[in-house]
Amino acid sequence: MEVLLENIAAYSIILTLMFIVVFFYLRSYRKRTKVTTQKIERAKELGFHEPVSLHPVVDLETCIGSGACISACPEKDILGLVRGQAHTINASRCVGHGACFHACPVQAITLCIGTEKRGVDLPHVSPEFETNIPGIFIAGELGGMGLIKNAVEQGKQAVGYLSKKIKNNHKAQYDVAIIGAGPAGISATLSAAKAGLRYITLEQDSLGGTVFNFPRAKVVMTSSMELPLYGKVKLSETSKSDLLNLWMEAITKNNIKINEQEKVIDVEKEGDIFRIKTSKSEYSSKTILLSIGRRGSPRKLGVSGENKEKVAYRLLEPELIHNKKVLVVGGGDSAVENALLLADEGNEVTLSYRNDSFSRLKPKNLERVGRAIQERDVRVILSSNVREIKDDSVVLALAGEENFISLQNDLVYIFAGGELPTKFLEKIGIRITKKFGEVVLKHEN
Repeated sequence: MEVLLENIAAYSIILTLMFIVVFFYLRSYRKRTKVTTQKIERAKELGFHEPVSLHPVVDLETCIGSGACISACPEKDILGLVRGQAHTINASRCVGHGACFHACPVQAITLCIGTEKRGVDLPHVSPEFETNIPGIFIAGELGGMGLIKNAVEQGKQAVGYLSKKIKNNHKAQYDVAIIGAGPAGISATLSAAKAGLRYITLEQDSLGGTVFNFPRAKVVMTSSMELPLYGKVKLSETSKSDLLNLWMEAITKNNIKINEQEKVIDVEKEGDIFRIKTSKSEYSSKTILLSIGRRGSPRKLGVSGENKEKVAYRLLEPELIHNKKVLVVGGGDSAVENALLLADEGNEVTLSYRNDSFSRLKPKNLERVGRAIQERDVRVILSSNVREIKDDSVVLALAGEENFISLQNDLVYIFAGGELPTKFLEKIGIRITKKFGEVVLKHEN
């Protein structure tokens, strides 16, 4: 009888402990669901829930709610748990790290570009990065992968694929012509050198491509990556100058040459080789790798006065600009970051954005601009469009161009994105298609 009572007491303790564990688990479960649901509703209100470009899609029939995807994501509140399964929250903030894709233990996540309602214009490329023109390959931002780490990886992979198509007896000067020296182009150049290929790298601007045009103080968000002929690079946050110095070190160390300030004007195929005409010379190559980025030429507003000297599309040295009345146009990270940099230098900064809320900002930038608005460091005018740029002022149209305001102004910086180099691509013959929720990365069974 005494043993029975001891057993009953032991079982009672175990059951009590189990009850406590289940109670706290269910309470945490309900709390997580409530918090995530509130975040989703808030994201919908602010316009962050709808994806802009590359984003994760969760298969709810497969998801087991491990939370590994949430822990792995280096951004904040892209994914969250609702009733024990992962859901997207701020899909528009996803920058395509792919960490969630690789972390999921049951392969329930795919990476897609575009949605059923919103398409994204992209060149047609095969899984081997080859376009519809045999011998021309695309890697990096132009193909939809804008993140530095992904661009670096694609540059390596593309060279691996195109090298298999090169025969030793071709008559071209080069095995591969790499057009663009951004993250993908630099990685491809180092990969080509490592593989012993005859290569030429052409950059219309300066080493680093888009990264070179970041303002000097801007922090570049990236993550660890493997750079050919250099090794493992571990970065979480770094300055533009540090990143460019790293690339320069890798290039100098391996005696790599990059033709800067040389713009490609035309590409023609003659037989089985390509003729490349640039602003300085002409070349022939067996294959071509395009890593020119999606921005191409800066997107212009098409308004009166936009050609004035006080109008610019990039800000290289904000520390040299003081006590000016500045208008920054745009609502993305570049516009906000540049506006904040200019405000830090004692300028009177106004930010004009055509939409009624910021829908594409990284969490840190949203927090920073919110604080700047509260502290009156930056004036934000939403639902506004530039109507005219004058010598000493700018005219903004408000609320569907029914009302107008005039602001005193010394400088205008426009960050309205860039136009896909469609004409150049179409002239070459590369097919461009609109992607509506197309899978970019999925697990193979």
